[in-house]
Amino acid sequence: MNDEAIGHHLTNTGHDANPAPPRRRLVELDTAEALALLASIDYGRIVFTLHALPAIRPVNHLIDAGDIVIRTRLSAKVTTALDPLTDTVVAYEADQLDPRQRLGWSVVVTGYARPVTTPAEITRLEKALTPWVDMTMDRIIRIHPQIITGFRLVEATQTPPPSHSPPLQAKDAL
Repeated sequence: MNDEAIGHHLTNTGHDANPAPPRRRLVELDTAEALALLASIDYGRIVFTLHALPAIRPVNHLIDAGDIVIRTRLSAKVTTALDPLTDTVVAYEADQLDPRQRLGWSVVVTGYARPVTTPAEITRLEKALTPWVDMTMDRIIRIHPQIITGFRLVEATQTPPPSHSPPLQAKDAL
């Protein structure tokens, strides 16, 4: 079908080739809800520094006493990026977004990562967190949150619960 035929078809059928997307707005999440959403799924992305640049890796996780815990291997880039003598600043992001409905949420945690070294804690966390990949994951990293931000993408007409902050404009979320 050529452009003229498409235009004629759309005019005669009442269909718009580019219908306006549904109106949405951002609602800021409080810390408790952001952590609850993070705990409701078991995967996300860790952001760390590699050769002075940000690097991102998908990983599975669990929440333990308010901290994010991931398993990795000794030779992994994220493991080698950790400073064994001090805490290392990282970010962690997880989301659940529906691209068709344009609804969902996103949580970003910035905090300090450190390897877990206590044998009892290693044993406990190894039992609780099974890696998704079929390879030896011999290191456990704990991320202690310092900054937790989260946003829910909701229908523009939806009223947020009273405990939420007022809706944010898209420019405020960047």
